[in-house]
Amino acid sequence: MIIFTLRRILLLIVTLFLLTFVGFSLSYFTPHAPLQGASLWNAWVFWFNGLIHWDFGVSSINGQPIAEQLKEVFPATMELCILAFGFALIVGIPVGMIAGITRHKWQDNLINAIALLGFSIPVFWLALLLTLFCSLTLGWLPVSGRFDLLYEVKPITGFALIDAWLSDSPWRDEMIMSAIRHMILPVITLSVAPTTEVIRLMRISTIEVYDQNYVKAAATPRFVALYYFASPRSA
Repeated sequence: MIIFTLRRILLLIVTLFLLTFVGFSLSYFTPHAPLQGASLWNAWVFWFNGLIHWDFGVSSINGQPIAEQLKEVFPATMELCILAFGFALIVGIPVGMIAGITRHKWQDNLINAIALLGFSIPVFWLALLLTLFCSLTLGWLPVSGRFDLLYEVKPITGFALIDAWLSDSPWRDEMIMSAIRHMILPVITLSVAPTTEVIRLMRISTIEVYDQNYVKAAATPRFVALYYFASPRSA
């Protein structure tokens, strides 16, 4: 898991660099952009200095500072990411161990096929498919938003579940359930890719330790012993 985390951090750094390059290019090469009067280097220094000081300019759509808009949506993004990662661990660890224990059997082949499908499917397409099926067709879950329109939740932390729990409204329980219903689809969508990674890592780790003598000699059920021995190896 440590190696996996380091890889993700490195990928994050590369992604941030590419995003800054794209963002600067859009602000510099756009017609009538304010930075076009300066040289490329001076414009980049000015733009990057503003980026460091949390100055992203003003939105061309509503005229509001972009930094203020990011502060409004960042807690919601973090909430979904934390829940998606937790869901990936809860599902991926036992499923990966089952795949490792039943290696080369139909259970292992089925889990590998589903994990490969989940890893290969585009996230945006999966989100559209789930919205079309679960929301628009069956009406099980809401399409968008964080709460039903019936509830007015005061933003305290920016996290929907925490704000609903801290509310003094007599409908607090209904608010919490409404927030959960609005989170199901995005959390499932965001958790698909990391779940497949956790399954793969746990399967490899389980196969490595399954036939070790210390696992066979452990005075506990083998599945429990594998959990304690395979999980640290996957980390």
